[in-house]
Amino acid sequence: MKIVHSSERGPVDQRATVTGQVWFEPVLPATDGTTIASVTFAPGARTFWHSHEHGQVLQVVTGRGLVCSEGGEPEVIRAGDVVWVPAGERHWHGAAPDSVMTHLAVSLGTTHWAEEVA
Repeated sequence: MKIVHSSERGPVDQRATVTGQVWFEPVLPATDGTTIASVTFAPGARTFWHSHEHGQVLQVVTGRGLVCSEGGEPEVIRAGDVVWVPAGERHWHGAAPDSVMTHLAVSLGTTHWAEEVA
């Protein structure tokens, strides 16, 4: 068992992996290959392209956003939606152009960051 007290969690600097204003609040620092963070995106902000070694779960808490897998079209996600991204699938996610969005991100294994979304 591991208890992570709020005083032990610090801010995470992810400026090199996002476009726009994004606030990361660690919920569970990397533990046994799992990282959990609450992530808030300003309108239009988004991640760079990336993939996860063992997949990722996103649970939208507030607002409206977009998620897109490589080769696909961006899809709208809203508060209450849950997204499963399979292992190795290149994707990005962030807020819609006119809405803030917060999601809980559960990342499994190593995250492989790539280029900014064009």
